[in-house]
Amino acid sequence: MISPLIISAQVQSCPVSGPCITDLTPLIHSIELAAGLVFGGVTVICFLIAGVLFLTANGEPEKIKQARSALYWGVAGVVVGILAFSIIAIVSGVLTSGSQNTNI
Repeated sequence: MISPLIISAQVQSCPVSGPCITDLTPLIHSIELAAGLVFGGVTVICFLIAGVLFLTANGEPEKIKQARSALYWGVAGVVVGILAFSIIAIVSGVLTSGSQNTNI
């Protein structure tokens, strides 16, 4: 007779020293923010390397070609990163708007 009460009870056990995570949304947002910071850092480093390659080319066609290639790949990386974050935003927007319209 007591087992339904025990089974349906929701006990939330949280560690004493850390925060209690009951929803994955803040965790996913934190991971997305960290990935954005890493992406931004890598982008800046990539463009700095391309700039140094341009400055040290001294007019040599092969080095200029290498510097242009580094710059093009850096731009391609930025485009891919923007597309990735855009896809994440679109999918999360669709998922959250779909869960809010259940009372129609």
